[in-house]
Amino acid sequence: MKLITIVGARPQFIKAAAVSREISKREELREIIIHTGQHYDKNMSDIFFQEMKIPSPHYNLHVSKGLHGASTGLMLEKIEEVLLKEKPDAVIVYGDTNSTLAGALAAKKIHIKLIHVEAGLRSFEMKMPEEINRILTDRISDILFCPTVTAVNNLKQEGFENFNCRVIKNGDVMQDAAIYYENISDATSSITQQLNLKDFVLATIHRAENTDSIQNLKSVIHALNQINKTIKVILPLHPRTKKALDASDIKVNFTIIEPVGYLDMIQLIKHSSLILTDSGGLQKEAFFFKKNCVTLRNETEWIELIENGFNILAGTDSEKILQCFSQMLGKKSDFNIDLYGNGKASKIIADELLKL
Repeated sequence: MKLITIVGARPQFIKAAAVSREISKREELREIIIHTGQHYDKNMSDIFFQEMKIPSPHYNLHVSKGLHGASTGLMLEKIEEVLLKEKPDAVIVYGDTNSTLAGALAAKKIHIKLIHVEAGLRSFEMKMPEEINRILTDRISDILFCPTVTAVNNLKQEGFENFNCRVIKNGDVMQDAAIYYENISDATSSITQQLNLKDFVLATIHRAENTDSIQNLKSVIHALNQINKTIKVILPLHPRTKKALDASDIKVNFTIIEPVGYLDMIQLIKHSSLILTDSGGLQKEAFFFKKNCVTLRNETEWIELIENGFNILAGTDSEKILQCFSQMLGKKSDFNIDLYGNGKASKIIADELLKL
């Protein structure tokens, strides 16, 4: 069976790495990887394939810039060309990026089975491009692999039981990756020694609602500047955030570093005292490595982290961020709970693919 996997952004590389390892164990499955080029920075793309031992993409479409419509349309056109050439039995897409939606549309318009990994997530915020991408991808998928019970319930509430598709709760493939790569990271990464880090919090900012709004960005940066007076703040700088900061007069008083690969990021998470982020993936990675988290958004798809007290929503208001920081720094949390499948999610996917 020939499968085509479509990736384009950091979280997708991590998810695909976990599933690809399981696919490679099945002689009946052959995987071809398309990289859309959505993350074009070397530290946001090439490094993940190298250090995670993901097979090099068979195709790199080099679609990295442009407005949502233009980039998604160009991806759709180029992915369709590959699908017509390769004639796969199924297409696998991950998460909620423009690459995800483009791959989904390309597959379904030429009647190829579509598999969505990380289906059923909802933020209920339609201003988020990611929410639009995931809703549309879910609706046209043939198999929907859901990471949580909440995701399954979201699909039930939207009537998916009446659609010609299969909904499967398999767990979160990002936890599979975290478990597998932790020991490798421990043995190979020296980033905390290189940066001489001891007591620090790790922050990331990249969501469009934070980088495209000067008001939101100023408020978040102001809060991080204040936090840095109490404890060192480290922020790997996403290209989108760098562009926004370069275009503004926002003063940064904490430590900015270049984007890092997955193995270095694991060490930063493990050695940090707290995570502050607007990333969906990092919210989960904080949990995987037993760290509390403050989310710099007004909503999250990972409500089980909120419900169990591992995460708190701060939004972008400076005062609220500072309050949440004080509440979560040093909080003693019991992370011994199975929320995401404990490393079995990718095996379930590979087993199900054999049934196609």
